Amino acid sequence: MRIAVMNVSARRNGTKDYAKALANGMESMGHRVDVLEPEDGYKLPSYEYIAICAEAAGFWGGKMPEALPKLLATASLAGKKGAAFLKKTGPFFINKALCNLMRAMEKEGMLVNWSEVLLSPDHANAMGKRVGA
Repeated sequence: MRIAVMNVSARRNGTKDYAKALANGMESMGHRVDVLEPEDGYKLPSYEYIAICAEAAGFWGGKMPEALPKLLATASLAGKKGAAFLKKTGPFFINKALCNLMRAMEKEGMLVNWSEVLLSPDHANAMGKRVGA
């Protein structure tokens, strides 16, 4: 399966290690995986599965990075299957942030069939091995 892992971070290099670990786990299961940045959103329609690896923009309230709504609005993702992965950044409102990520993806017509809060890059690698299985 051809999979795109989108690295959507609120800070510079915030989720880069997590996105690469997800991609390594998926590749070990035989999938073709590309790690993309929000600027590469125009390439998304050519993939069968979209995994978004993001982090909350703020400590309180579970806000998503500003790049996420722009990315989802510009790429035509209606009917695509996808996964929502959120890097754990703090002890509060992490589930609300994950719900906000999934809601933003589903608003654009995506079918989110997997969601997870990532605790470490090793955890991301293990979750990557389970996606698409």
